[in-house]
Amino acid sequence: MNKKKSNTNKNKKITAEKPGKAIFDEMESAVQSYARAFPEIFVHASGARIRTREGREYIDFLAGAGSLNYGHNNLHLQEALIDYIQSGGITHSLDFHTEAKEDFLHTFRDLILKPRGMEYVVQFTGPTGANAVEAALKIARKVKNRTQIIAFTNGFHGVTTGALAATGNAYHRGGAGMPLSGVIRMPYEGYMEDMDTIAYMERLLSDASSGIDLPAAVLVETVQGEGGLTAASATWLRALQKLCRKYDMLLIVDDIQAGCGRTGSFFSFEGMGISPDIITLSKSLSGYGLPFAVTLFKPEHDQWKPGEHNGTFRGNNHAFVTATAALRRYWHNDSFAKAVKRKGDLVAARISEIISAYPEGFLSPRGRGMMRGIVCPNGDIAGDITKYAFEKGLIVETSGADGEVVKCLCPLTISEEDLQKGWDILESGFHQILEEQIPNRSQKAA
Repeated sequence: MNKKKSNTNKNKKITAEKPGKAIFDEMESAVQSYARAFPEIFVHASGARIRTREGREYIDFLAGAGSLNYGHNNLHLQEALIDYIQSGGITHSLDFHTEAKEDFLHTFRDLILKPRGMEYVVQFTGPTGANAVEAALKIARKVKNRTQIIAFTNGFHGVTTGALAATGNAYHRGGAGMPLSGVIRMPYEGYMEDMDTIAYMERLLSDASSGIDLPAAVLVETVQGEGGLTAASATWLRALQKLCRKYDMLLIVDDIQAGCGRTGSFFSFEGMGISPDIITLSKSLSGYGLPFAVTLFKPEHDQWKPGEHNGTFRGNNHAFVTATAALRRYWHNDSFAKAVKRKGDLVAARISEIISAYPEGFLSPRGRGMMRGIVCPNGDIAGDITKYAFEKGLIVETSGADGEVVKCLCPLTISEEDLQKGWDILESGFHQILEEQIPNRSQKAA
């Protein structure tokens, strides 16, 4: 959610008129964000639905910002977690060897890496995606003995200092309170109309007078989740990898939001002809919304000294258990991936229907798989549509530099019935909000 929000005490009182929420106004920092857009107290969730204390039910097209790909309280994962807790299994273990970690590593290797011909070392970082990105940047700099990292316009990689330096959004960068360095910003595919951004990067890297020091690595999202759902093409990604190889830079793919099946395959870059040196995963990796993040890198890049990068909560065994259960349940064959693709095609069709009701270019589609959205003329319109949707029983957020993209991140396990109902609400919201923008929308441009 990238729309700018004031940090004043006035805005801190988000729901003073509603009884039962005073404690949040009194005690919680003004930094809260999602609670402003969705000012309810939620008490129960199952699948793609979440319910308030007053009993109102919402279809969830946010899903923990992509952390709940398998839905709320997935029963298969819940059962595994309850059994483990009741057995007295280890909860917190730093980086001790535990049976839960052992099971995860076996399962991740056998169901994810081996079938894809991938060989990576797994580093358990702290519990968030930003921790995984920080580890990726540090190991890349260590391996290449260089400081600079190439990151892209509209990229989002977290809000800790190192990850924030690679994040493009000015609002989030402004919260750092200090200069952000060590990153060279380059244009993502399509950022400059009719411009070959790979050729532009090569020109700068090849010119000794460009002022660009040779970077250690390139950090990229194949689909820019918070940046507005711009999706890179396979051609562009292959050219980017070729550039990395030519100039001895590591290729880091941030798959924190786009991975774990969101685009239809476990990794978002599958079938695109690239082999990243480093991959970051988090969000839906645990499968259950439990904090869990890893950094994967090719064995030759494993140059850490013991304890050189660590984190107290890198041994979240409950997350190991649910992650293992999720992999065994959904990734033992390709049936789940095929189901995600079918639902992604359905979402694409609904988006096309909405866009076709308006003049050409007024709205446009973004994303791929089950990571899709609609670009609106501005953030105010997109915000009004998501507000309308919430009033009608749908939780959905915006993304993009100015919050101009209505972004669908529903659980991958959502039923077709709930998926259609959610898009019915969104379609109604677009027509309702845009009625004043184009009164005669039925007379669309030829």
